[in-house]
Amino acid sequence: MRHELLKEYEQDAAASATKIFTIYENALDQADIPVSLSALAKANRFTGEAGSLLAGAEGVLLGVGDGSDSFIVAVAADKLPAGNYYISESLSNEVATLTALAWLIGGYRFDRYKNIKPAEAALIAPENADVFAARRQADAIGLVRDLVNTPAEDMTPAALEACARKLADEHGAEVRVIKGDELLENNFPLVHAVGRAAAVAPRLIDIQWGSKAARKLTLAGKGVTFDSGGLNMKSGAGMALMKKDMGGAAHALGLAQMIMSSKLDVRLRVLIPAVENAVSGNAFRPSDVLPSRKGLSVEIGNTDAEGRLILADALALGGEEQPDLMISLATLTGAARVALGPELVPFYTDDEELAEELCEASEDSADPVWRMPLWNNYDAMLSSQIADINHISGGSFAGSITAALFLRRFANDAGAWMHFDLYAWRPKAAPGRPLGGEAQAIRALFDVLEQRYRV
Repeated sequence: MRHELLKEYEQDAAASATKIFTIYENALDQADIPVSLSALAKANRFTGEAGSLLAGAEGVLLGVGDGSDSFIVAVAADKLPAGNYYISESLSNEVATLTALAWLIGGYRFDRYKNIKPAEAALIAPENADVFAARRQADAIGLVRDLVNTPAEDMTPAALEACARKLADEHGAEVRVIKGDELLENNFPLVHAVGRAAAVAPRLIDIQWGSKAARKLTLAGKGVTFDSGGLNMKSGAGMALMKKDMGGAAHALGLAQMIMSSKLDVRLRVLIPAVENAVSGNAFRPSDVLPSRKGLSVEIGNTDAEGRLILADALALGGEEQPDLMISLATLTGAARVALGPELVPFYTDDEELAEELCEASEDSADPVWRMPLWNNYDAMLSSQIADINHISGGSFAGSITAALFLRRFANDAGAWMHFDLYAWRPKAAPGRPLGGEAQAIRALFDVLEQRYRV
């Protein structure tokens, strides 16, 4: 994310910048704005509708509607011409920081493949905004969006490894990568099975950072760089967005970036099984029974439910050192979208205190999540006649819950475990949230982690 879009507050700079006046819908007469702007608004029938903009000689009017959208100022960042701007009203610390963040993500462009890049507007940060926090969050969001938006041709398992190595190098973290047949030698049979049919070898990316004496925090992110569905092949429409199936890995890297840049007092481990779920003569098959790192045999119900398989091996590895907290992040099920749609992220945990902390942080940070139940009675849906467990339920009921229950079998050595069933995509644009790859839940998650592990 371009930090120059948000400038540190300076009184002189704020005084000379173009003022932005926020106007609630149908409240123009109550607004404290210059007379010339009031007249201009009435002449143009400006009502303060959310997302509307009107520029005049003495400033800009920004319609905020009922004020419910915390990121509405992103409209101004996206649409105003190049120049310096300043929000005229006084804001609380929390709102000022969200406003600064909104401006930064409103200026986000995925322009890797474009030669023409337009000039962009800059905001003089509100006086009481936490500029470091806003930039930290915007950087993480930008990283996630860039990774998810990149087409699979340029985001192979090897390319995902390169991105992980770059991030690790920037923060002095250690990286170990196990790939190809070395996965079998090192007991990652599920990662190998899912990725073995692809031209680019599957791999397990293992990043470690922080003091070895600190409490252990492990992130596991699903890194399926493209999902054809395997032998249970998706339709053309089903494959259209499958470049985003490494969204869990992107989120793990984005959250790790925030943790490392803030120097939280943790021993951080990031585990990313990176594969392409492709089709060839050696692709794994429905009804195969595969071993796992945990020692459980797994019957394959459908090769298009591959993400939970690679995460199972990663979570088993993460659990071996009994971390204080382990978090899995994955674009895992369509059932999650049926239940909660594209914007609301379901999460699972048995830890009541952790769940409460996250829900609070979600509300405060305008980063929506919703707790779903780990309903033990549904464990029976994963039974198999010939293996320890089937990796799918075989029916259409409770798909997101049963996927989480499957993963829990492999995460039970951690002190606490949380799982996020992400979409990682915006099917419809909103202020500061363009159509395309999107970061979800990691800002709220970071707030929880910062409270728990701050120095």
